[in-house]
Amino acid sequence: MKSAQNSRRVKPSGLELVDRLVGVQRVTKVTKGGRAFGFSAIVVVGDESGIGGYGLGKSKEVSEAVAKGIEDAKKNLYRFPIVKKSIPHEQDGKFGGARVFLRPASNGTGVIAGGAMRAVLECVGVHDVLAKSKGSSNPHNLVKATFEALHQLRDVNEVARQRGIAITKVFNG
Repeated sequence: MKSAQNSRRVKPSGLELVDRLVGVQRVTKVTKGGRAFGFSAIVVVGDESGIGGYGLGKSKEVSEAVAKGIEDAKKNLYRFPIVKKSIPHEQDGKFGGARVFLRPASNGTGVIAGGAMRAVLECVGVHDVLAKSKGSSNPHNLVKATFEALHQLRDVNEVARQRGIAITKVFNG
């Protein structure tokens, strides 16, 4: 993780978090006594106003795997810049074979995204965005690529501070 991402890390205490199950897979471990079945679940949590995270849980039972995933996600929460219920600028993200593209949209557009990306964006609190996934449709990699794109977003205050100029000069060039 980059240092800029670590500075945006959030403690879960006192937050009212919403969780979304992105996917559950049945996994098999082959032993000399036969096959041992288990479950792996990827879960996204967020407060729907700029804070979100994801987690992975594994167990012999589906409900236990989901519960472990939620606990893991609560340990990995980050704050993302949300501007007027959308994102501040276009951004690409990639993880493994998954590629995602996020573009801000005007008020009332809604979340134009599929499956795993929709769950992430809704939990984080983005209500108006145009999103496209390219490459792999693996839910694990799509979630991670979407979070990678969100981590790269910068708001106006951050840009002005990094450039050492006034906020008004960011827009006027």
